[in-house]
Amino acid sequence: MPSVTASFVRATARVAGLAMTEGDAILSDGAVVHRVRAADSGLAPNMEYFALVDWIRATQDDEAELVAAYAATIEPEDLGVLGLAVKTAPTLRTSLELLARYFRLVTDGAAFRFDERGELAFLTVEEPNTPHPTQQFRNECALAAIARYIRFHISADIRFDSVSFRHNCRSTPGAYKALFDCEVQFATDRCGISLPKAMLDTPNRSSDPAVCAYLTQHLEQELSKLRSESPLGVELLGLLAEALDDGAPQANQIAAQMGMSERTLYRRLATEGLTYRDVLRQAQTTLAQKLLIDSDFSIAEIAFLTGFSEQSTFSRAFKRWVGQAPAQFRQQRSAQ
Repeated sequence: MPSVTASFVRATARVAGLAMTEGDAILSDGAVVHRVRAADSGLAPNMEYFALVDWIRATQDDEAELVAAYAATIEPEDLGVLGLAVKTAPTLRTSLELLARYFRLVTDGAAFRFDERGELAFLTVEEPNTPHPTQQFRNECALAAIARYIRFHISADIRFDSVSFRHNCRSTPGAYKALFDCEVQFATDRCGISLPKAMLDTPNRSSDPAVCAYLTQHLEQELSKLRSESPLGVELLGLLAEALDDGAPQANQIAAQMGMSERTLYRRLATEGLTYRDVLRQAQTTLAQKLLIDSDFSIAEIAFLTGFSEQSTFSRAFKRWVGQAPAQFRQQRSAQ
């Protein structure tokens, strides 16, 4: 079951002037108003967290103000070891790399991808294929918190190129522009924040490379434990599904993201009776079928979202995988 660190739950409660007990109770003036179960692992079920978020949102008149309040409330320490590693990293680049690599340790409901292209750097939110509606609000909070962290803990002079969200704006667009101090776009094909690559070498104010290296070793150990609990093919399938809208990724790119060499990736997949191409095809097939059944995207758009540059190539591949052309598959499932 997707989960989130209890620290996020406590921070969200603080935004609304609430408190969370060591158990599962959310308190207002000493009275229990909500409950979110936190397991011994320190993680709480995503659905219960989302229920709390929606309950809080219902009490607010302006979502943009609530997003700003969340960003001003949450601190790096709320991310535990990851937050401390990010805070003591040498530069902004290292902070964003750490956030992207280890964020899965604090929640398995979302992830970040960090990359540099041309003159810009991008921190992109990678959502599940079927995100919960409340995920949209959480994405706004996450990017607002990151923007505040960068300006407060690194440099107030850093300026972002733009911020974008896949969903429509539910508040006043000007409020988001004031919050991020840059252009904010809604209803785009990407959710993330971009900034000039020249800003990435800006040092952290609390930089301590030795402490950061020590904390990163701990994070790597925790990540290794997480990976050992599930087959590599399952993890790879999830990463590929998240990355397909930027084209089918090369094995060396995914291997680097997973912290291993391309050769090691191939070898470990082989022990599970898999190849990289097998898992990529499974990710494309599963996503294509889901989009054909559950979305109004055109065949050409689905081809792009599943990593193909040409609709004709996608259609031939889909028919080879499923035995039907995409349009025929959609029509038949719609009739059913």
